[in-house]
Amino acid sequence: MQNSQKILTKAYTLHRSGKLAEALIAYKQVLVLTPKDLNVQINAGNICLQLERFEEAAGYFRRLARINALDAETKQNIRSAMCYAIEQLGNHAQAIGHFAQAEACYQEILQFSPHNAVYYYNLGNAQREMGKAAQAAESYQQSIKLDPNDADAHNNLGNVLRELGLLDKSIACYQAALTLNPNLHHAKVHLVHQKQHCCDWQNLTQDIEEIRGWVKHVPTAQISPFAFLAMPNTTAEEQQQCAVNWVNNRFKAYVNHNDTLFTYSRKPDSKLKIGYFSADFRLHPLAFLISELIERHDRAQFEVIAYSYGPNDKSPARQRLEKAFDKFNDVRALSEIDTAKKINADGINILIDLTGFTQSSRSGLLALRPAPIQINWLGFPGTMGADFYDYLLSDTFITPPSESDYYTEKLALMPDCYQPNDTKRPVAALTSRSDNQLPDDAFVFCSFNQSFKITSDIFAVWMHLLSNIPSSVLWLLDCNSWAKSNLIAEAEKHGIEATRIIFAPRTSIDQHLARHACADLFLDTLPYNAHTTASDALWMGLPVLTCAGNTFASRVAGSLLTSAKLTELITYSLAEYEIKALELAGNPEILKQLKNKIVTQVKDSALFDSEKFVKNLEKILLDMV
Repeated sequence: MQNSQKILTKAYTLHRSGKLAEALIAYKQVLVLTPKDLNVQINAGNICLQLERFEEAAGYFRRLARINALDAETKQNIRSAMCYAIEQLGNHAQAIGHFAQAEACYQEILQFSPHNAVYYYNLGNAQREMGKAAQAAESYQQSIKLDPNDADAHNNLGNVLRELGLLDKSIACYQAALTLNPNLHHAKVHLVHQKQHCCDWQNLTQDIEEIRGWVKHVPTAQISPFAFLAMPNTTAEEQQQCAVNWVNNRFKAYVNHNDTLFTYSRKPDSKLKIGYFSADFRLHPLAFLISELIERHDRAQFEVIAYSYGPNDKSPARQRLEKAFDKFNDVRALSEIDTAKKINADGINILIDLTGFTQSSRSGLLALRPAPIQINWLGFPGTMGADFYDYLLSDTFITPPSESDYYTEKLALMPDCYQPNDTKRPVAALTSRSDNQLPDDAFVFCSFNQSFKITSDIFAVWMHLLSNIPSSVLWLLDCNSWAKSNLIAEAEKHGIEATRIIFAPRTSIDQHLARHACADLFLDTLPYNAHTTASDALWMGLPVLTCAGNTFASRVAGSLLTSAKLTELITYSLAEYEIKALELAGNPEILKQLKNKIVTQVKDSALFDSEKFVKNLEKILLDMV
């Protein structure tokens, strides 16, 4: 007992003199001898808080909170200290990508402080990062119930409602957020992008001009690079600046994390290890593009390893990819840092990010530099604006050398097209026009692009075509009910009857490919072209008419057509695009010759030559090393 008192006196002295680390050691020595000393436990916990050793602090205060003998004021102080420690643990876990740990922290803290709106908000953020959109929505709704004036909570609720497909409710959330805080830049960006998904073009031009101004003059504004590149009139230079701003705002915590200073090594003459990093190894357009590529990689020179952080939908597309890779790692449960450590430990020589700034992005992981060479490819059609991406895989049509200044990465240019294709696409039995609610005697213009790619300018051209060719119809993808009703209303403003706009329901990929045979001409969109959608149409023998712009996303279809030797289908202004569409629709013989050309040559072209594509890609990868 005397020894305990002596150590305790020493601990008090050290504590008073500000030697906190030494005092903590002394308090711990006392607790070994007298483990039930509540004052010593409180002091040890408080020192842990001051030293930012929050996990230890939470441990002390958790134990103390269970003791009933304490007076009410002491209990309240202990509970407050415990909540603070747990909150800091959760915030740190969230900042470095330990989202499961963050969720557990916020759930625990809410047991002790169930009326705190901030804790529900933070819980929603962690759940959203884990793909738990429905649970996140409940957390945000509870946060708003407790604090209706939190603009960020309304914005984030809008994000998860969007992911749940409730676009009208998500738009209402963004509007509520902006009413509370007109300077909440990211809410305005989300609002504009969802209005694009709904084809609601009211005041859109004015809103986009305001956002372009923020990109140039407000670098701290959170402007989603993906949403921005889909906005009409944005330039490649502006898109680069948007990406640079996003990286500077979002990834400082990753870049400054001290525990992930990786080293790299490769044994001489060993296989090159290529890591493919994606959220979309599932029933997704990306999976259809890369599957045959992965299968065809030269195993004598390369080992190909997947790092999947998206859902396992157990689809045939997922199962095919799991078999195609030499190793398939599901890293959903790992944080960014732990995933980076695994990639580095696996000895990956080149890491390819197939997702970029699209939905479910975890591109912050690449800021940790787990691999010596890191590439942006395929998922995000633009620059990532970050120096931790060494290369952007592209081609000379999409990114001419004269445009290289607008890409932060070095351009690694494929000799043909940057996009791989799958010659094993499943195609169902062909259907008739009547099976697809199409008139047998009409000229069928179609565009199976997502609704956010349809702009008022491109739709006006389509309406001119329908006006000039009375026997024609326009066949679009039924993306959502709001887009459908808005497009019909817009058509009627142009004097086009609603019955001439026909919507194709969502269906399986094999049935979707098969129904292309019912269309006469595919009309592309601008400034965001058809990508996988265009190669699907060409594979099925359907001509694709595009209008090439000056950004990556606006030149992909032109790249596909160039690779397929169909440059006559590339136009460079909407006026030229409209004239070409009228020419093809009004001259059945010319269109027939074009279709015959596609049928006879496209499947043998460089666009669908998977073997050639893989060899070209592998040469580029070897040259990088």
